[in-house]
Amino acid sequence: MTDTILTTADLQSGKDHTGENFPVASFLVRPDARAPVMAYYRFARAADDIADHPTASAQEKLRLLGLMRAGLEGGEAGIGDPLAQALGTVCRERGISLAHAHDLLTAFERDCTVDRYQDWAGLIDYCRYSAMPVGRFVLDCHEEDRVLWPMNDSLCAALQIINHLQDCAKDYRAIDRVYIPLDSLRAAGIGVEALAEKRANPALRGVLTDLTLRTQGLLRASAPFADAIRDWRLAAEVAIIQRLAEDLCEVLLARDPLSEKVHHTKGRALTLALRAAMRQAGHRIWPG
Repeated sequence: MTDTILTTADLQSGKDHTGENFPVASFLVRPDARAPVMAYYRFARAADDIADHPTASAQEKLRLLGLMRAGLEGGEAGIGDPLAQALGTVCRERGISLAHAHDLLTAFERDCTVDRYQDWAGLIDYCRYSAMPVGRFVLDCHEEDRVLWPMNDSLCAALQIINHLQDCAKDYRAIDRVYIPLDSLRAAGIGVEALAEKRANPALRGVLTDLTLRTQGLLRASAPFADAIRDWRLAAEVAIIQRLAEDLCEVLLARDPLSEKVHHTKGRALTLALRAAMRQAGHRIWPG
């Protein structure tokens, strides 16, 4: 037994914004928006690392996430986690709602107590807290109209589900967490144990294909998003993210995430990003 009290720093993975699947505060982001976006990212990365830590207890994780929630509101008084205090201060200075940060913590708190999702609706509800607030925060940083939220939500949910599909085996093996809807597995006549195999069996491949097709539906709904954004820099970044997500769905349809690489190489990601940015620039110069 040990009486050591864990801190947020003790559970950090060391991952930073350069190691994410999709661009975070790239050079395209407007300079005045970069600081708040990075403050939100550092907060989110720390909270995610807490929730996904393989050995810390759920009780300890919830305690640390509680300190992050307290820090959002108590920065001036020095209450709570410093990263959350920093984000809270930025949000108050910029007039950005703290709901986007509190919603994110709700998802990570759920990760500490929920390790299975029953159906697609339940998975989308999880994305409502784990992914959609991220894009909403970025839109608010750029003073974009909230009429864009539905398209943002579709894109962010797609990004989250792509990540779940990519990491479905790792999540199960490392932390016994399954985001693949249980009703889909049952309909295919298999259980979560199929995720522990070296290769996906045909039934599991069918489930993953169906979920990828549903995700492509979300991406079709978000396809007009970039063109609707006023800020050209943000529009370009969203266009890049949309294209990367579309391509990853094609990869997921062709490859087995249990046994094959289903992430972009740096070269492939750069090529797709440049083409998407150029296409978006063309739309701005020659609309329609």
